[in-house]
Amino acid sequence: MIVSALLTSLGINTALCVLFFTLYSVLKKQPCNYEVYMPRLLAEGTSRRRSHFNLERLVPSAGWVAKAWRLSEDEILSSSGLDGVVYMRLITFSLKIFSFAGFIGILVLLPVNISGDALVGFDFANVTSSSLDIFTISNVKNGSNWLWIHFSAVYFVTVFICFMLYKEYKYISARRISYFYSSPPQPHQFTILVRSIPTSSSCSVSESVESFFKELYPATYLSHVVVRRTSKIQSLLNEAKNLGKRLGQLQSDPSQQQHRQGGFFGLFKRKINLRDHYEKRLEDIEENVRLKQSEASLAGEETRAAFVAFKSRYAAAAAVRLHPAVNPIEWITEQAPEPHDVYWPFFSESFMRRWISKLVVIVVFIVFTILFLIPVLIVQGLTNLSQLEVLFPFLKSVLTITFISQVITGYLPSLILLLFLQTVPPVMEFLSSIQGYISHSNIEKSACNKVLWFTVWNVFFATVFSGSVLYQMSIFLDPKAIPQKLAVAVPAQASFFIAYVVTSGWTSTSSELFRMFPLICSLIKRPCASEDDEFEVPSFPYHKDIPRVLMFGLLGITYFFLAPLILPFLLIYLCLAYIVFRNQFINVYAPKYETAGKFWPIVHNSMIFSLVLMHIIAVGIFALKKLSTASSLMIPLPIITLLFNEYCRKRFLPMFVAYSAETLIKKDREDPNDATMDEFYDKLIIAYRDPALQPIQSPSDTSTLRTPLISS
Repeated sequence: MIVSALLTSLGINTALCVLFFTLYSVLKKQPCNYEVYMPRLLAEGTSRRRSHFNLERLVPSAGWVAKAWRLSEDEILSSSGLDGVVYMRLITFSLKIFSFAGFIGILVLLPVNISGDALVGFDFANVTSSSLDIFTISNVKNGSNWLWIHFSAVYFVTVFICFMLYKEYKYISARRISYFYSSPPQPHQFTILVRSIPTSSSCSVSESVESFFKELYPATYLSHVVVRRTSKIQSLLNEAKNLGKRLGQLQSDPSQQQHRQGGFFGLFKRKINLRDHYEKRLEDIEENVRLKQSEASLAGEETRAAFVAFKSRYAAAAAVRLHPAVNPIEWITEQAPEPHDVYWPFFSESFMRRWISKLVVIVVFIVFTILFLIPVLIVQGLTNLSQLEVLFPFLKSVLTITFISQVITGYLPSLILLLFLQTVPPVMEFLSSIQGYISHSNIEKSACNKVLWFTVWNVFFATVFSGSVLYQMSIFLDPKAIPQKLAVAVPAQASFFIAYVVTSGWTSTSSELFRMFPLICSLIKRPCASEDDEFEVPSFPYHKDIPRVLMFGLLGITYFFLAPLILPFLLIYLCLAYIVFRNQFINVYAPKYETAGKFWPIVHNSMIFSLVLMHIIAVGIFALKKLSTASSLMIPLPIITLLFNEYCRKRFLPMFVAYSAETLIKKDREDPNDATMDEFYDKLIIAYRDPALQPIQSPSDTSTLRTPLISS
């Protein structure tokens, strides 16, 4: 790619960013758009629709930037939980390491690369027609002593990143413990989930659970709730919810209440009152729900799973860590999630079914990853004009136009790849949901890992080794060839990844602020919506945004000594993300669950992987550049990095897996002094009842149908 193609991509994306920022600053002031741009404030009641018109609404402003900038970490903690703090710490952590790497890369390495003449001399008079390769390490002659500067830079940046990783891990670990100490008693701290409960014909699942845990924990066992099959009830509740929405729309628009139905061959149709029709259907559904709830109370509708509550946090933790039975595939225990975080469809009948579902997900993940190579190869074909002219001869005359060729090679490939990548997070979330996870938070953590490694493989490695799947696999089957292959392939794709950072980073972040799809959905629903309609406050998509930042971290770390020109574009992206996402935490997203910072180990592992990958590339690049001494001296660096990672894993990771006995006992000793604990235990007994067994809420006037026949 030449400089002019990059400048074209830069100009298009900058214009889109300015457009999105301008439109946002105007549209967010319109009362009809409050549900799109500030749903959280509307739900909390801290913002109200203003009916009077003023000219200020139509004038773009940047006041929201100052408000987002002033937001403190404690404010993020109180409003978005420790997970929100972890995400913002990831952005500030990336800003720190790439500011340091950028200082070295731009002021030291970039001049060295430009002054080299291995490819072609740098022509200041014709910069736009120059290849971007002259800004990379490829322009430094083989065996040049200037390469020792790159060698030293790799060591300096590695030490700095490891120091920052240790500092952040320690800080977030301490934050996690202090967050636990400061929180009031929570149901999930006292509750465990038990699955694969053995059954017998002589007693029910509920009786088995009670007798088993009363015998093992007679002093600390409190109560239990057996999980029941409620999928049919849930489908009926969803139907009732949709009917309720239709009734609300009919009440707001009486002209739509009459409807023609029936007749012979379309003739003699009769009028029916839609409102009466929907109300009758709603009453029938409510009665059916009551019947299904009654059936769910029968022993035959029990699953082999139950939530078991204890009188102390330490007792619950001990029940999880010590396997209660001799048979390891029976009485399987794990810490319960928060009650509103439970993913109710997760319960499988047996250990074997859950194991098989995981194998199926692995196979589907591999197949999807392989199929995704098709758009990646298409994208790489667009970056090469000569290949396009061979494949599509009729485009030869069009491709001779300078601007069109620059758009195709500089902007279009990264845009197409970005559009295809939008399908990945929902697919990975679905795959994680069928793996047997017990909570939405575990599903999102699993999806986060899947999206991250899918992106690393299909965006980084598949782009670098643009070829067949077998060719890519064969590279990793021969470990000795990996450094040399990476040394050749990675610098060649520097220009594409710079354009990718601009398109996927800058434009995606500004479009996050603009919220295009929620705005379009709001415009479609607006004609038939009323002011009393409920709206859902979205939760932050960690499984989508954390992998994106980590992918850019991988690009920044691996390319800082190869093509330091990428670093300014990364820093601009991180600055945009810092402001935009702080604003979104204030106005848009509300937490639906809290993992207390459990996403950070994913961040740490990804950074370690990026460092080791950079070291492997450095070994190959110095060998390729005929600097064998530097290549040999680089070999200890990944070993030291992995030893550092092992130390961090031993030092900090256990605090993210489970709280220590010291921490739990210290917190338990505070409970006798809390006057609200008796009330808390009463609520704990019913905290994990399935929402499908609760009274149905609907616009129906028949209040007698709202009381369930069973209480649990």
